[in-house]
Amino acid sequence: MCSSFRRVFVLVCTLYYFSAGAQSNGTRSQSITSPEERIQLGITALMRYYDRSSGLWQTEGWWNAANTTTVIGDAAAIAPRSGYTDTLQITFTSARRRFALFRNEFYDDEGWWALAWIQAYDVTHRQQYLEMAESIFADMSGGWDNTCGGGIWWKKDRHYKNAIANELFLSVAAHLSARHLGDRRNDYLDWAKREWTWFDNSGMINDHNLVNDGLTPECKNNGRTTWTYNQGVLIGGLVELSTVTGDPGLKREAKLIAKAAIAKLTDTNQVLHDRTEPNCSADTAQFKGIFVRNLVALEKAAHDDNYVKFIRANADSIWNTARTEDNEFACRWSGPARADGAAASSSALDTLVAAAALP
Repeated sequence: MCSSFRRVFVLVCTLYYFSAGAQSNGTRSQSITSPEERIQLGITALMRYYDRSSGLWQTEGWWNAANTTTVIGDAAAIAPRSGYTDTLQITFTSARRRFALFRNEFYDDEGWWALAWIQAYDVTHRQQYLEMAESIFADMSGGWDNTCGGGIWWKKDRHYKNAIANELFLSVAAHLSARHLGDRRNDYLDWAKREWTWFDNSGMINDHNLVNDGLTPECKNNGRTTWTYNQGVLIGGLVELSTVTGDPGLKREAKLIAKAAIAKLTDTNQVLHDRTEPNCSADTAQFKGIFVRNLVALEKAAHDDNYVKFIRANADSIWNTARTEDNEFACRWSGPARADGAAASSSALDTLVAAAALP
């Protein structure tokens, strides 16, 4: 009788083992639970899109490449011996051939590259990266005027003042202030404070504590989509400014936005979504990772178990349901798995890196 019981037990365990394997995404599948392993496999797949001659990633746009560069820098901070910093240097040298000094007609594009090089500086301590970020910010500051009472324009043709360009301007100024002493620190800090005062009074933060896309020609909230990245960049900028100034009110504002985004831009499993899914463009495929990247900054500055649970829930959903056998990722983090290109993969990696950065 005992012998029969053991045979049945072994059979049940064996069936469970193969059943679980059948539900996984390929041989590497869900058995890989280490955040560092997930990052390594994801970046290996992402780098298949990398063109060393241009320093950019195929299938994604110019501003996406700045964010992918930031993801590589964030991963390098977690795994200093990974060799990821070599990619930063290649991109720094080669990508500027497309747009000299990483400047073009879009102020938000410039902001993304400034943040990318600030992150590269933090990881490598190479002054050239910080100097490039400062050069980019100097160009961005030329976009400020008195239309709508202040703020910078989205493009240099000066037809639209929107959230993302101004959020990036705030974030870059605050980050630069945190990395300098003396007059330069104060100059950047003055810009950051000036930007936040204007943004806070612009009306772009709606009654639900979410950020809409921009302003109407009459300088009113245009009521357009509350994209996930708009919530994230403002959170990150406020956290950095709070760190520099010691003002706890800035963190409180960031928490309100984070709480609203997690409540209103997720599904019942707390998986984050943007409205274009599953048919994301190269632009919208990038958005969600930016939110999570900045939420980690808030978590480090003001611990909240809800942020930790949210980040881990999204990282697990990405890995278990949105990942192909080749370790590429869908832009829809709740699945199904499919390869949606470099922007979608780098956005997903933002979240995998964020999960690895949690305490």
